[in-house]
Amino acid sequence: MDLVLAAAVMSLSLLSILTLVSGVETFGMSRVIIQIFAVIIGAASMLIFSFYDYEEAAKKFWIPLIVFSVLLLAFTALFGSSEGTNSAWIRFGPIGIQPSEFVKLAFIISFARHLDYAKDNINHIKNVALLLLHAGIIAGAVLLTGDMGSSLVFLVIALVMMFCAGLTLWYFAGFLALGVIAFPFVWSILAEYQRQRILVGFNPELDPYGTGHQALTSRQAIASGGFFGNGFSGGSVYKSLFASSTDFMLSTILEKFGFMAGLIVMALMCVIVFRVIKVGFNAKRPMGSYMCAGVAALVVAQTVENVGMCLAMLPVVGITLPFLSYGGSSILSMFMIMGLVQSVQANSNKFNFDRDTSE
Repeated sequence: MDLVLAAAVMSLSLLSILTLVSGVETFGMSRVIIQIFAVIIGAASMLIFSFYDYEEAAKKFWIPLIVFSVLLLAFTALFGSSEGTNSAWIRFGPIGIQPSEFVKLAFIISFARHLDYAKDNINHIKNVALLLLHAGIIAGAVLLTGDMGSSLVFLVIALVMMFCAGLTLWYFAGFLALGVIAFPFVWSILAEYQRQRILVGFNPELDPYGTGHQALTSRQAIASGGFFGNGFSGGSVYKSLFASSTDFMLSTILEKFGFMAGLIVMALMCVIVFRVIKVGFNAKRPMGSYMCAGVAALVVAQTVENVGMCLAMLPVVGITLPFLSYGGSSILSMFMIMGLVQSVQANSNKFNFDRDTSE
């Protein structure tokens, strides 16, 4: 296993638990207990995944994973319950599961296998169309559940993995051109309130007591923490911040422990991303590299979006900060995804300097 990667992941998770404990009067003891159990089960899952052959799993189950993901997301869209603004859940009594979090793991595995299958002729229009269909179905199904943030993350993962698999830049230029051409049409068919929500997302001062209130409160919490924070039991702004233990966990951490804590969080995130990329470079087969590229893209995309939300610089789309935000689904799925990376690491042959591309 990559022990540096495991240590960075565990450090962020322990900081999450510490923050929940420090605000137990606001968050409740039940959240602390759930987070602790999620981290323990997640760490065990990461260890178990590291012993399994990622390539064997991908070749056997990539089609069932696609079908299962679509059916699970369809079930969520039809029968799921919403908590907050745009997070769709399936509830079993007091237990809630957010399916899109686990679909991220299934998508990275299945899409990596799809890329591996098409790698010899990836720039053929037919292969590109099938890859886009694969990604579009999953991202679209996630969007139907109301989880716009995760839907965008899936698209980022797909594009990064396709780029790393050798898709020519001409296709990306074409995607960009289509987006620019389609934007005026899409903007014209949006309702006025939808346009305002987008505009306020980038400039919350336009509606400080409405749509922009949450982002501005988050920024106020961060500012009140200063450089060294208000201390373990300090801080008060986070108590009035909606989702202060989930989507806006970073704001709570910075109010309590200050800008220095933010630097540590970002440093650990960078360590995770660089270690994942390193494992991808050393992977025995291309499929392992594609998986690591997808995982790195996932961590970067979610971190950038979440930090942007907390700083009131990007629209609030309801997305978690990996390993820090409260939630069993988020924590457990991210540990499983790290287990996939550990599997790539464990199955790499460090003495083989030539990549094995045979089937």
